[in-house]
Amino acid sequence: MTSIQHEIRRGAYYDSVVLMQLQRALLELQGVEDAGVVMATAANMELLEDSGLLVSGLEPRPEDLLIVVKATSELMANEALAQVDAILKHRRSSATDAYRPRSLESAIKALPEAAWVLISIPGRYAAAVARQALDHGKHVFLYSDNVTLEDEVELKTTARERGLLLMGPDCGTAIIDGVGFGFANHVRRGAIGLVGASGTGLQAISSTIHQLGQGISHALGTGGRDLKGEVGAITAHQGLDLLAQDADTQVIVIVSKPPDAEVAASLLAAARGTGKPTVIDFIGYAPPVGRFDNLIFTTSLHETARAAVERVAAGLDERARRRHGGQRRPGYLRGLFAGGTLAMEAVRGLQAFVGPIHTNLTVPGAIRLDDPLVSTGHTVLDLGEDVFTVGRLHPMIDNDLRIRRMRQEANDEHVSLLLLDVVLGEGAHPDPASELGPAIEDVRQHSGVEVGVLLVGTEEDPQDIDHQREILEAAGAHVTGDTISLVAFAAETLEPGGETQWPTVSSTALSAPVAGINVGLETFYDSLISQGAAAVHVDWRPPAGGDDRLMDILSKMKTSRPDTE
Repeated sequence: MTSIQHEIRRGAYYDSVVLMQLQRALLELQGVEDAGVVMATAANMELLEDSGLLVSGLEPRPEDLLIVVKATSELMANEALAQVDAILKHRRSSATDAYRPRSLESAIKALPEAAWVLISIPGRYAAAVARQALDHGKHVFLYSDNVTLEDEVELKTTARERGLLLMGPDCGTAIIDGVGFGFANHVRRGAIGLVGASGTGLQAISSTIHQLGQGISHALGTGGRDLKGEVGAITAHQGLDLLAQDADTQVIVIVSKPPDAEVAASLLAAARGTGKPTVIDFIGYAPPVGRFDNLIFTTSLHETARAAVERVAAGLDERARRRHGGQRRPGYLRGLFAGGTLAMEAVRGLQAFVGPIHTNLTVPGAIRLDDPLVSTGHTVLDLGEDVFTVGRLHPMIDNDLRIRRMRQEANDEHVSLLLLDVVLGEGAHPDPASELGPAIEDVRQHSGVEVGVLLVGTEEDPQDIDHQREILEAAGAHVTGDTISLVAFAAETLEPGGETQWPTVSSTALSAPVAGINVGLETFYDSLISQGAAAVHVDWRPPAGGDDRLMDILSKMKTSRPDTE
């Protein structure tokens, strides 16, 4: 008769790979039909119940190890449980026979040259170990998930202030000087450096680059939340800075799920500042342009890899080397559009380069103006909206409102750029440049603002597009024929604002021989050793056996203990 037997080991801890190996070994034993080996969290208990392995009356704690065996008889089930210790003793890991310190401090003494600490323990404990690593001046590869957003922000802020790199949490992949961390693939060394908020994205791109004949200098994971507004892409900025300093990196790749708008603008400004060709794949994000300055935008992982390889082959052209020193202007832009669709496309493009955009339009990521009569920060307005046209003609017909608003915006000392559209065709103003040209010249001379104009029309239109362009350019306006070019003009003209300066991470983070301390999955230790890196594995156990009440008491005792140094 089928029997289900169990064993609870109070406060016992093994990493998830060991538990998986134990479960598989139990399933291979004679008479065993099914087995479950889990830490007794609520989620794992639910999985056991769904599998028909939950024994009634069990009351394990989340920090307890629960082993359940379903066998053809009670005798077979008990015999299987009796072999657990022998199976655990013979689990395969090169960490088993090596020296295994019980604490991070002991591991650092055993391997003082280690610059990295790899952490893959349960998320509820991971932040505390990461803090210890930072306190000891170590860079951190934080594979653990379920770390709170608050802890992530605090850890990354601390790392930034100390000139350290913290990759993660939930960082699955990195390659440092040819040594893979986590789930990295074996790829040749080369000239392409990667920064990624997507572990499998990094793997797919680096593998494709390898298959296309090029190689990887370094691949720096950030964790999936790094490009959220709350985190501010701290690790991505540090990674870009490291790759910009790195002589072996000729081309940079950034891959991420769509970032928050203000983070994207800041990151793209930093990427432009590297001067190196940078291929960008914000997965699922419609790029504002195909290429701008040294930035190349792509829409798939394969395209990203191919574009990076092509840029290495092409070498560093003069456009990629160009700097904007002394040419870019501080201040805000104000967009005054007659066409709502043109204004919307401008907002979407500008968001990627110049920071948060305020507008009277509904555009994802943009900030809706409380009062469209009052601009704030970077503002783009559709002057054809009802609030502006009640009792007056549409701005495609009547320039009076726009000229008044141009002067109002130019009188703001914080404004350095005006953007306009001039739309020609039947029914539009018969000669718009004859009125807008003098107004543009006036605001440029008296306020010093630059003016960009998007001119829409054909040579067949009654206004004569060439004549309109001549008047506008003679007034000092930069005239483009499409929104993308207008956005590029704005990005080249304005100085990116809001960037926080912090101590840079030393380039030795990428160039020194890789040595690491592993806290968590023993397979990560095995991987480091197999790649020729020096490593120590910590025989980590949850403090106080994982008992939350005892951990709280110990924490309070530690904080209240007087300083004896």
